[in-house]
Amino acid sequence: MLAPTESHRVRWRLTAIVVPLMVATVVGLVLLWPRGETPVRSVPVHAPGTSIEIGTVVDILEETGSAEFGMGGQVRVELETGQGAGHTVPAQVPPEVMANGVDVGDRMRLMVIPEALGTGSPYIFWDFERTVPVGWLALGYALAVLLVARWRGLAAMVGLGASLAVMVVFVLPALMLGHPPLLVALVGSAAMLFLSLYLAHGVSIRTTTALLGTFVGLAITVVLALWGTRAVNLTGTGSEQSLTLINAFPNLSLADLLLCGIVIAGLGALNDVTITQASTVWELHAANPALSRRRLFSQGMRVGRDHIASTVYTLAFAYVGTALPMLMLAALMDRSGLETLMSGEIAEEVVRSLVSSIGLVLAVPITTGIAALLAPNTPSTSSRTAQTGLAASGSTVGGQ
Repeated sequence: MLAPTESHRVRWRLTAIVVPLMVATVVGLVLLWPRGETPVRSVPVHAPGTSIEIGTVVDILEETGSAEFGMGGQVRVELETGQGAGHTVPAQVPPEVMANGVDVGDRMRLMVIPEALGTGSPYIFWDFERTVPVGWLALGYALAVLLVARWRGLAAMVGLGASLAVMVVFVLPALMLGHPPLLVALVGSAAMLFLSLYLAHGVSIRTTTALLGTFVGLAITVVLALWGTRAVNLTGTGSEQSLTLINAFPNLSLADLLLCGIVIAGLGALNDVTITQASTVWELHAANPALSRRRLFSQGMRVGRDHIASTVYTLAFAYVGTALPMLMLAALMDRSGLETLMSGEIAEEVVRSLVSSIGLVLAVPITTGIAALLAPNTPSTSSRTAQTGLAASGSTVGGQ
């Protein structure tokens, strides 16, 4: 614990830095806030006159397709919604879905085409209904967090919800309306950092220390992302989604959108390392207030180096896992491994991982240094006693 005078001094220093950042974030939100109608939910999911209904598979009629049923398979589904609720109807299922496993008891979302009632099956597979199992997983996650982290875990989930709300109500609509992607990313990231950190960890000196370290790491990430995307000539056009976005938003720069994604992608891991380093330094100081700032920094970096070592492969493994299908397709091509890595779509992820990793690595010593500088250097009891004795001895000698 800090003495009241030291705590007051440190709080004033942090406030002088954080308040301008907070004001700048609020001003950015006001200026870039999406006003009026936005393109959000403007494209219909299905054709007029059709509907999406839910049902449960009760029988599998065809698994490989036939001349009668066309290229896909057919199943019988008991409808749970719509005018036919309670009735069992045949439904067409694409062959790739049948090949990957459709079982009795699976719940499906079916597109209903009333015009096809007289000519064929009006029920066509749309997607699987996943709400219930995903809901159970979400509940299990929430219970696990609450059991282990208790109220701090609940606060963290509230912070996560608030951050996701910033993405939904600000970042996505602002990008769709044509606001500069980098500015949107910076303002949105700052807002998410304030919400997630202070809601999850409370307003304190150590949390504010982590916030400052995160902002510095974010600034490094932005600079590197700006240079990296330009130097490597990344255009952001390497996926089918990019082509769809070009048609939907002709004035949108996909290269700038890629830059925006790189900035936002590193926030979670960046937040993780900074809060860990800030907490480590303050716990070390609480355990031994007599530690010098140099010792606080060096001991905090012992934990920081382990954290850096883990993040080196954490981001790489996360990318390999999510991009496995694309990597398999890339491996089919007759070209060297270096050529594969330098292909457009994979190079985007390589640059994203490298930029985020550099920002993470540099944020560790920066946050550790900030925390060590803010922690007061309190002399030990023995040192104070020795100093008092020397002073008294000096006074006696002087008196003689």
